Amino acid sequence: MPTDGPTVDQGVREMILLMPRLIARAKRIPVPEHLQDFALTPRHLSLLALLLHDGPATVKTLAGKLEVASTTVSLMVGDLSRKGILARCEDERDRRRTIVSITDEHREAIEGWLAAGADAWRTALEPLAPSERQLVIDALLTYERETMRRTRQPD
Repeated sequence: MPTDGPTVDQGVREMILLMPRLIARAKRIPVPEHLQDFALTPRHLSLLALLLHDGPATVKTLAGKLEVASTTVSLMVGDLSRKGILARCEDERDRRRTIVSITDEHREAIEGWLAAGADAWRTALEPLAPSERQLVIDALLTYERETMRRTRQPD
C-alpha cells in the first residue's frame, strides 16, 4: 500500500526531534537593540504580535486571544505602558473601556523583531492549500492542548 508520508510513529519521532530545535531557534531570534533594555520575554512577544497583526484591542480581547486571565494581560500592558512600548487610551464609543496599542516610537523595531518568525511561517505555509494550512494549525493546537492536559501538576 503506497504512502504519502511517514507512519504515525515515524511522524512522532520526527516531531519529537524537531520541536526542541524549533523552540531553540525561536528563542535565538535577537531582540532588536532598540528594545534590549526593556527585558522583553516570550509572553510579551505574543502580546505584541497580536497588537501588531490584529491592531489595537481591549485587555479583555487580548486575554481571550492569548487564553490567559485578563489580570495577566493587564499586568503586562501596565509594564509595557510604563516602558513606553504600549499606549492606553479611552475607547471613544465606551469610555469605560481602554484600548491598547503599540506606540509609534517602537512599532518599527517590533515589526522587525517579529518579521523573521512571520517570514519563516509564510514560507512554510504559502505553498499549502488553505485546508492543509488549517491541518497544520489544528495539529499544533492539538499538541499544545494534549501536552498541557498530560503534564498538569496536581494542586
